[in-house]
Amino acid sequence: MTKKPRVISLFLLVMINISAICSIRNWPLSAAYGFSSLFLMLIICLFFFLPIAFVSAELATGWPESGGVFVWIKEAFGHQLGFLSIWYLWLTNIPWYPTLLSFIAATAAFSFYPDLAQDKTYMLVMILTLFWFATWLNLKGLKMSSQISTFGVVFGTIVPGLLIIILGMNWLLSNAPLQIELSRSSFLPELNSLNQLVLATGILTAFAGIEMSAVHAKEVIDPQKNYPRAIFLSSFIILSISALGTLSIAMVIHPSEISFVSGVLDTIALFLGAYNLSAFLPPIAIAIAIGAFGQMSTWIVGPSRGLLAAANHGDLPVYLHGANSNGMPTALMLLQGIIVTFLSLLFLFMPSVSSSFWLITSLTTQFYLLMYMLMFAAAIRLKFCQPDIPRSFVVPGGKIGMCLCAGIGFFTSFCAFILGFIPPKHIEVGSHFFYTGFLI
Repeated sequence: MTKKPRVISLFLLVMINISAICSIRNWPLSAAYGFSSLFLMLIICLFFFLPIAFVSAELATGWPESGGVFVWIKEAFGHQLGFLSIWYLWLTNIPWYPTLLSFIAATAAFSFYPDLAQDKTYMLVMILTLFWFATWLNLKGLKMSSQISTFGVVFGTIVPGLLIIILGMNWLLSNAPLQIELSRSSFLPELNSLNQLVLATGILTAFAGIEMSAVHAKEVIDPQKNYPRAIFLSSFIILSISALGTLSIAMVIHPSEISFVSGVLDTIALFLGAYNLSAFLPPIAIAIAIGAFGQMSTWIVGPSRGLLAAANHGDLPVYLHGANSNGMPTALMLLQGIIVTFLSLLFLFMPSVSSSFWLITSLTTQFYLLMYMLMFAAAIRLKFCQPDIPRSFVVPGGKIGMCLCAGIGFFTSFCAFILGFIPPKHIEVGSHFFYTGFLI
């Protein structure tokens, strides 16, 4: 078999990581907490995001093979649980695609007819068209996929994200009316109800995914060095942009008026209107939609390649093992598209676009958290069972440090998993029985 060339540099790996996680579409949900959103991000960073980053950096440099979490958990607990973990990761993305695509469709609608953002038929047509177009592009190979991710990150996330931040800071410095109170008391959130805690899990999931790029390990140039560097560099960029962008939205739009689907464009419309620059809204909306499209492109191929590694060990039927000349898992990507197509029909039957958005987001969260619990448990076991495997990066503190880091991540994931079965009060999702039953 011809050895695949290593085409992913440190820069491209950072772009893949940022594209996988940093999405402007997550900022309105965080901004609903006002100034206390920064406190929640700090807690989530310490108890969830950093444990994932540290653990995945050590595991990826100890086992730099394509397959990511499948390889790590297989080494710790055997082949069956390894397959289960990558199956969870693959299923995580199936319900997630319609939520991201709904954001792209709503954002694009702002450039020509904003009311379409609440039209179920428009949303469904756009979701299916964009998803199958992205699938076709990714079948052309990993180089094409990484280029799409890079383009989307730069022109669709970083550029409009910095615009939001710059205008937000100018809003603050110009003494314009603020929709939040910037004080010590407002920095601490009021998490005195289950409903508030349920909403917080939505912020937590927005910082998941830093481990995904490990499935491309065989294509990374010098993975033992570049992978941990990429993780920590991209983590710093993601956290900085997300915190400042969220705060900018919270200062301009009152939490009760923030839409989970179109809140970013609502904010930018207010910004541009205040500076008499409303004519620039359509191109900015398109840029943000491109960024979200780049993020989706990153995820379309990543988990499927991880699942292909498991499939090649005999875990799936032979007809799902197929890969094209570019090394892309054709059969799995087509199966993924078929399931996404049927799942997207939810937009026709749920009470509203926002309720569909939240229900599918909850389903995505549950699958992901199951995978994370397996990953954290595997990291602890490998630290004790295979301590002599060389790792160019190790979690500080040796075995105790790994137990503390992975243990915190496991406990946070478990608590968020339990909370995920509780429907939020402020979103109409049908009966409690339907909501919980659908997730189960």
